[in-house]
Amino acid sequence: MGERHASEVCLETREGHKEFCRAVFSCWLGTAMEYADFALYGLAAGIIFGDIFFPDMTPMIALLSSFATYSVGFIARPIGALLFGWLGDQRGRKSIMVTTIMLMGLSTTLIGLIPSYAQIGVWAPICLVILRFTQGLGAGAELSGGTVILGEYAPPKRRGLVSSIIALGSNSGTLLASLIWLLVLTMDKESLLDWGWRIPFLSSFLLTVVALLIRRHMNESPVFRRYKMSLEARNSKVLNNKLTYKTEREHQNFLERTKAFWIMVGLRIGENGPSYLAQGFIIGYVAKVLMIDKSVPAIAVFLASTLGFLIIPLSGYLSDRFGRRIIYRWFCFLLILYSVPAFILLESREPIIVISTIVVGMGLASLGIFSVQAAWGVELFGVRNRYAKMAFAKELGSILSGGSAPLVASALLSFTGHWWSVAFYFAFMAGIGFITTFFAPETRGRDLNLPDDAI
Repeated sequence: MGERHASEVCLETREGHKEFCRAVFSCWLGTAMEYADFALYGLAAGIIFGDIFFPDMTPMIALLSSFATYSVGFIARPIGALLFGWLGDQRGRKSIMVTTIMLMGLSTTLIGLIPSYAQIGVWAPICLVILRFTQGLGAGAELSGGTVILGEYAPPKRRGLVSSIIALGSNSGTLLASLIWLLVLTMDKESLLDWGWRIPFLSSFLLTVVALLIRRHMNESPVFRRYKMSLEARNSKVLNNKLTYKTEREHQNFLERTKAFWIMVGLRIGENGPSYLAQGFIIGYVAKVLMIDKSVPAIAVFLASTLGFLIIPLSGYLSDRFGRRIIYRWFCFLLILYSVPAFILLESREPIIVISTIVVGMGLASLGIFSVQAAWGVELFGVRNRYAKMAFAKELGSILSGGSAPLVASALLSFTGHWWSVAFYFAFMAGIGFITTFFAPETRGRDLNLPDDAI
C-alpha cells in the first residue's frame, strides 16, 4: 500500500503523469550526456589521443598512456558518488542532479580547449588528467542519481522496464559519440589532429545547457518526498538530543549493513569490466595493434548503439517477467563464453567479422546486462541511504573493473605479447558477476519505501 501511494498514485493524475515524463526525460538526457562524454573520451583515447598528447611514444606505449588518463576519471567517481550521494540522501535528488550535470558538462567542454603537446608540452596531458578527474566527480553521482529517480518513480510491476531508460540514455550517448566521431574521421589527418578532434568535446556544451534547463524544473521522486515527510513528522516529536542520537544511529546503519553493498560491487564488476573492455580496450586494440581502419570500430559502436534501442527495453521487460537474478546470471554466463572466441575473430582483421564481434560484445556487456542492473540496484537498498550506498558501490565496482580494465588489458597485452591474457581477464570479471548472482536476493517488485536494505 505504501509504495502504491508513492509511485502508482502519482501516475493517476494528469499532473503526476507530466511529472513522471519530465523526470524520465531528464534522467535519459543526463545519462546520455554522461555516456556521450565518456564514449567520446574512450574513442578518442583509443583512436587519436596518442597522437595529440603522447606523440613521441611507440604506438603501444601511447595507447597505454591514453588509457591511463582514461582511468583517472574512474578514480574520481567513487569520491563523487560518496559525496554527492550522501548529499542526495540528505537534501534531495534534484539539487544534486543539477550540480553533477554542470560539473560534467564544463569539464568535457574544457577538454576540447586543451592545447596539444606540441604547443605546451607536458602541461597538455596534465590538463587532461585534471579535467578527467573533475569529469569523474560529477559522473560518479550522475548515473546512480538518475537510476534512483527512475526506480522511485516507476510502478513496481514495470520497474525493470522503466529503469532500463537509464540504459537507453547511456546507449543514446554512445550512439551520439560514435556518430560524431564517424563524421570527424572523414576529415583529412592534418585537420583532424589540428582542430577536428575538438569538435565532439565542444559540442557537449549544448547538451549541458538543455539538460540543466530541464532539471531545474524537475520534482523530487514521490518515494523520496514521502520519506522526507515521514522523517520530518518523527523529528518534530523528539528533543534535540534524541535527534542527535538518531542521526548517529543512521550513520552507524550505513556503515554496518554492508551485504547489499558488496553484492552491488560484485554485480558491477561483472558488468562494468567487460563493458569497458568491449567498448574501450577493443576499440584501441583494433585501431592501434591490429592496424585496422579507424572507421571500422566507430561503425561497430554505432551499429551496437542502434541495436541497443531493442536490446535494452527487452532486457528490462524480461527482468520484470522472470526476475532480476536469472536474467543477470545468463548475461554473465554468455560473456564468459564470448571472451576467447571474440579475440580469435578479431585476429581475422576482416571488417565485417570485426564489426560483428564488437557489436555482440557491446550488446551483452554494455547494453543488456546494464539494463537489468538498473532496477536491481535500486531495489537492493533502503530509502534511508539508497543514493549514497548504490552510487558508492557502483563506482567502487567500476574503479575495480571498468575504470582500470583498458589500462590493465593494455599492460597484459604489452607484457605477454598475446591476447589470451586479456581474454582470461575478460572472463574473470564476468565470472565475478556470475558468482555474485548466487548470493544476491531476488528483489523484483520490492517496496522502495522500506528504510532498510533488502539484505
